[in-house]
Amino acid sequence: MQDKTISESTEMIGKEITLHGWVDTKRDHGKLTFIDLRDRTGTVQCVGYQKMGELTPESVISVTGMVKERPANMVNEKIPTGKIEVDVQSYEILNVAKELPIPVEGDGYEINEEMRLKYRYLDLRRARMQKIVQMRSKFARAIREALYEKDFTEVETPMLTTATKEGARDFIVPARLQPGKFYALPQSPQQYKQLLMTAGVERYFQLARCIRDEDLRADRGFEFTQVDLEMSFVKQEDVMQTVEAVVKKAVKEVGGVLKDEVFPVIEYSEAMEKYGADRFDIRTDEEKERGVLGFAWVVKFPFFKKVDKADAAEVADGKSGWTFTHNPFSMPLEENLEQHMAGENVGEILTTQYDLVCNGFEAGGGSIRAHKAEILRKTFHIMGYSDEEIESSVGHMLEAFEVGTPPHGGIALGFDRLVMLLAGETSLKEAIAFPMTSSGRTSVMVAPNPASEAQLKELGITVAVKPAK
Repeated sequence: MQDKTISESTEMIGKEITLHGWVDTKRDHGKLTFIDLRDRTGTVQCVGYQKMGELTPESVISVTGMVKERPANMVNEKIPTGKIEVDVQSYEILNVAKELPIPVEGDGYEINEEMRLKYRYLDLRRARMQKIVQMRSKFARAIREALYEKDFTEVETPMLTTATKEGARDFIVPARLQPGKFYALPQSPQQYKQLLMTAGVERYFQLARCIRDEDLRADRGFEFTQVDLEMSFVKQEDVMQTVEAVVKKAVKEVGGVLKDEVFPVIEYSEAMEKYGADRFDIRTDEEKERGVLGFAWVVKFPFFKKVDKADAAEVADGKSGWTFTHNPFSMPLEENLEQHMAGENVGEILTTQYDLVCNGFEAGGGSIRAHKAEILRKTFHIMGYSDEEIESSVGHMLEAFEVGTPPHGGIALGFDRLVMLLAGETSLKEAIAFPMTSSGRTSVMVAPNPASEAQLKELGITVAVKPAK
């Protein structure tokens, strides 16, 4: 007798095996009971010659029996195990399931989102979600392998850090050992990965968890995962070619279909004129029907833009009325460097920023970085920062740039969004195991919630409830 997964059972005809899984369906036919048993690899029909009345749908059981070929007229060509069945000799109930609060069959789209996320551990049982979970894992592995093949080093960066200029609000964490002070959760590893270039790592990557306090929508959440990488001694084209090769290899590894083997490159001004946006869909209607992935690069972005006075984060960053369009750590284009250093015609300065778009979404963004202190300092001067404010905000970066930081550049790819696109979904929530609800609450567990009086006292924090508007 051998413990096997259901997918392995097709190779075990004439042998006794033990399977473990969930009761997908149960059908009583007189003296016979038919059970479709399900595990992560598939389903198989089990035939019992005794009553199994105590078994309920989604109960967890172990089944021991002989694998047999089905009669020719009973073969089910729709499933990989359709030519076999297991004659049950014994079974053990590991956990009886009561009536489920939500169904686990079907695609689940019709179920209220709050209910799906409250019972996410059930929602994840459905075949569609299982397929996405497995594909996400395979995609992550393919990306890692592709980067290892290109001699990248995986490095974890801190989750407790300081507030950074990333264009969104920070989530802050009180420091118990230093009353009145706070950590910030990372909006991205931007500064750490640049410091790793100073450290001589040269080729860095990680699948980084990032946290931003920004408005929730279908393609954005508080928490997300990005494929983060940085390279030393490179030009813009080097980074783009490396990323393109990694993306193509990983997408094909999970069965994705690409529109183009070479991703087209479009200038920002052309994209705005042709599509009216810098995120666009280059596919034909027929390619959209087939779920093809249409990747394209967008280059030559404006470095700065006028502050949106309705955006608090932009107002805070753009004290002069100008703020960055993508990343303050970017390098201006070489032909705009003199103009940048003079702070002249700010709206005409272009940056080395390059975005990767796919099917109308931004799939990633990166740039060649300013690796000299005077260039980064000038960027913040243009945005209206005083020398003291610059020192407080990025003084550690300026110091690092003065001890031998090489030219470098990188990118961050939206891993969740790529999984969403590969799966043919339209919401990031479908690509994440335990996403936030639309109201900013966690799946399953109740958060955010009030801290206890003891916790607040230990941290020296007094809570003042903000009056409703």
